[in-house]
Amino acid sequence: MLIMRLLLAVVFGLAGVAKLADRTGSRQAVIDFGLPTSLATPLGILLPLAELAVAAALIPTASAWWGAVGALALLLVFVAVIGLNLARGHKPDCHCFGQIHSAPAGWRTLARNGALATLAGFLAWRGWEGDVGPSAIGWIGALSAIQLLGLVGGLVGLGLLAAQWWFLLHLLRQNGRLLVRLEALETNVAADSAVPSQNEAPAQVAEGFPVGTQAPPFGLSGLYGKTLTLEALLSADKPLLLIFTEPNCSPCTALLPEIGRWQQEYSEKLTISLISRGDPEENRTKASEHGLQHVLLQADWEVAEAYQVKGTPSAVLIAAEGKVGSPVASGEQAIRSLVAHVARPQAPILVTKKVGEVAPEVELPDLEGNTVELADFKGQKTLVLFWNPGCGFCQQMLPDLKEWEKNPPEGAPNLLVISAGTKEANEALGLSSPVVLDQQFSVGRAFGSGGTPSAVLVDEEGKIASEVVVGAPAVLELADAGRTTL
Repeated sequence: MLIMRLLLAVVFGLAGVAKLADRTGSRQAVIDFGLPTSLATPLGILLPLAELAVAAALIPTASAWWGAVGALALLLVFVAVIGLNLARGHKPDCHCFGQIHSAPAGWRTLARNGALATLAGFLAWRGWEGDVGPSAIGWIGALSAIQLLGLVGGLVGLGLLAAQWWFLLHLLRQNGRLLVRLEALETNVAADSAVPSQNEAPAQVAEGFPVGTQAPPFGLSGLYGKTLTLEALLSADKPLLLIFTEPNCSPCTALLPEIGRWQQEYSEKLTISLISRGDPEENRTKASEHGLQHVLLQADWEVAEAYQVKGTPSAVLIAAEGKVGSPVASGEQAIRSLVAHVARPQAPILVTKKVGEVAPEVELPDLEGNTVELADFKGQKTLVLFWNPGCGFCQQMLPDLKEWEKNPPEGAPNLLVISAGTKEANEALGLSSPVVLDQQFSVGRAFGSGGTPSAVLVDEEGKIASEVVVGAPAVLELADAGRTTL
């Protein structure tokens, strides 16, 4: 009886603390389970407080019966709400333990709550008869020193065993995600090996459904609670591009400024919708920063799996009549190629400047609003760095870049940073070199850059002196190599 009480107390205490630490997730879970939005905030606070009260009541013998009744009542409500959603084919993210563990509600969730409800019901029944087991403090006090040491050792061993299994589980999950990303990168390399001509569809590995297959329907919540369906997104009689992203994916973050630009430039030809996941507030922040529209949130990977998407970022085209219009495009470059083919079928996807050609003109505002031109740097070698404060790879490179600025090698080139993002975000970088803003990435495309961080060297005469390099190691190597004549 005491073990059952302590088990329920630990479960409810952990759930209550975790929910209070993740109030945004708790509020979203209330909405996802079909309750009115007006109840989200109060229930997001009252529910974890009730769980903590149940946990506290279960420990002393005087209040254990009331704690068991409260636990039974809460668990029966959970079982009813989860069962109703499952019966409707809806699997919202339960946020049962806040950010410690959160997964789509399923039959396992229902079974777990049913088992706990059985324990709580047994405790309530025995408590009604006056038997809730011994006092926890009294039971521990009656133990001998050897028994107490054995109890502590056993608890420590169980804790270490649980931590080991938790670590292994997350390691396996991370390994699975890395394998998916690696497969997407390998697909990217294969796709990049064949550059499509102006009148030719971009090269794609045949992932996803065959072209012409009826697209799987879906209905997802937007960033502010409005539900959008596939049918609604196709109502404008335009092709629909679904781009699958997630907040913690660095290549996804690097692609967001371009997605915002595509949504504006190609709005008359193409509807673009992002299907993300995770914390709504984090997604709202990114959407606001880049001016994104039609951002939808899946609970886990249900829509991605329905479209046979294996990693992020990925995209698939849906024709206006609701049929799959392309294989899955995996990776940034494959997505760019797909967008270029759909929105500008007669335009070259990327123009790469050759070494020795005159560099494209640069005339952009710096962070103070003053116009900066590349011609201002004539007579000196200049490393033109394409940057984005929201790019995870750029952020990882930032300390090394600052160190290079602080202690440049002898004969190192000047640095001109061409960046997307807001003035405030770029000021926060703390770079000492000139930073100019190019929100549309037009200069990057003119130089042949396809993403960030990337760089190209311009010589003293204003001519291209290197190929465009991509990635922090290659950029820093070029920065050092720029001190010599290439």
